[in-house]
Amino acid sequence: MARVSLTPPRSLRYRLTEWYAKRTYGRAMDPLKAAGHHPRVLWGQARLEMSVARWNSLDADLKALAVMASAASIGCSWCMDFGHWENHERGMDPRKLHALPRWRQSEVYSDLERDVMEYAEGITANPPDVADDLAERLVHRLGEPAFVELTAMIAVENLRSRFNAAMGLTSQGFKDSCDLAPTPGHATDDHRSPH
Repeated sequence: MARVSLTPPRSLRYRLTEWYAKRTYGRAMDPLKAAGHHPRVLWGQARLEMSVARWNSLDADLKALAVMASAASIGCSWCMDFGHWENHERGMDPRKLHALPRWRQSEVYSDLERDVMEYAEGITANPPDVADDLAERLVHRLGEPAFVELTAMIAVENLRSRFNAAMGLTSQGFKDSCDLAPTPGHATDDHRSPH
């Protein structure tokens, strides 16, 4: 249950953000509603998200896996729900979406994808725990610009997931609106509960 009301004051900034979210995602998003109680927080988060959307040095699937591995580590069911929908919409392999909470046991990921998810979990740990050899492999495979973007993307997802989890925001049903039928041999549990 959300820890603040999801009916914030309808300031001009909130209404603009709500309009954009409805146009882009089909509905107002609970994190925006929660942030709407503080217009400068709302506006700062919106500006950050617009900037992040233009980052393009890192492969989109690697970015998605890093974001979702971080969200799963934190236990943000809202982020996992939205991430499934968002990545399904852009055509990501559904097997990778379904297997993400069990990525270490799954055979659907490449060595690079596994390194990216391990790195995301390492950064998300408290305190962060990233092995030098893992970072060196990623710099070598991705190049420095993409490695910096990967690191920043994970940090941004930590901000999102920790905000959402602390606010008590849970799945908003985004995933329910897409056809993510499980592939044979793959379980359907695809996110962790935040509690």
